[in-house]
Amino acid sequence: MTAAYVALEGGHVIEGRGCAPGTARGELVFTTAYTGYEESLTDPSYEEQVLTFSYPLIGNYGVREERFEDDRVHPRAVLARELTDDVAAWLESEGVPAIDHLDTREVVTDIRDGGAMKCGIAVGEGVTEEDALAELEACKGMSEHTEIGAQVSVDDPVVRGADNDGATVALIDCGAKGSIVDSLLARDATVHVLPHDASAEDVEAVDPDVLFISNGPGDPANYEQAVALVEEFVDDTPVAGICLGQQIVARALGGTTEKMAFGHRGVNQPVLDLESGRVVMTTQNHGYTVGEPGEHLEVSQINVNDDTPEGLDGTEYDVITRQYHPEANPGPEDTLDFFDDVLAMAGDRSQRAVPADD
Repeated sequence: MTAAYVALEGGHVIEGRGCAPGTARGELVFTTAYTGYEESLTDPSYEEQVLTFSYPLIGNYGVREERFEDDRVHPRAVLARELTDDVAAWLESEGVPAIDHLDTREVVTDIRDGGAMKCGIAVGEGVTEEDALAELEACKGMSEHTEIGAQVSVDDPVVRGADNDGATVALIDCGAKGSIVDSLLARDATVHVLPHDASAEDVEAVDPDVLFISNGPGDPANYEQAVALVEEFVDDTPVAGICLGQQIVARALGGTTEKMAFGHRGVNQPVLDLESGRVVMTTQNHGYTVGEPGEHLEVSQINVNDDTPEGLDGTEYDVITRQYHPEANPGPEDTLDFFDDVLAMAGDRSQRAVPADD
């Protein structure tokens, strides 16, 4: 058995079985998802984190590239009760350390009790507890990763669906999942994927029907340029956001954001729509949330478990956001109509732009 150690914030060290070698450090979080491990592992929102799977067996339907949300694995390391050989080999090929034969119930309990925490990982022949502790010592908190957007964003603009006849969307890529783009393309939109630090001139060149702020990792306070874009365009252009995008939009319109104890991560988060009274199950992955929405936004949906805002609507602007992932793969698909609502704002804008007949 290859040596493997997890050093937790506070100095406690857990030993497991090494599945993929290497050293790493990051914020230790967990997901309750029992399917969709390929999607989770390629979700850019897990950048600079160490992902623990609470479900005991990860890998029981293999690894298929068509399920990926991005072109690489984003967590810095992976912990599980048991990883199949397929998943372990994939992680090793990606250079991502992996450990199993852990009591993940204990790990998840530690996170729930103490909150998401820094950790250090050491896996391989000859590694020691001290190696994991050294990684822990060098670990930074999530809010200290001030340039994290650059790690997950496109470097240059990319156009998807150029031949489509629908709305034009400027998607600010703060770590966008591929399924967001796919959901817009499926509705005949042309999607201009722009870097996280795109300028107002970059957006103006697209002349979008909708400004869309994506999901992504880290503290929304570190995405100052994306906040500035919402402030710049919200008067004249409909704005939408998912996950980190909701937080960025809230900050731009006078709201506040705050770090959660251990966040929402999994495929079983219940969300209540305050107008209809309908409860839907959602996929989520975030460690920050909107505190106060501000005077220009109202809370339209809340998390049933803790009452945190899950949806925001503009009170005087065309704005719609969701904290969860409506495009979730492999599911649930209760909330895919969010994209219809977003593009309906684009249709409303185009109708207002048509001059009245004399």
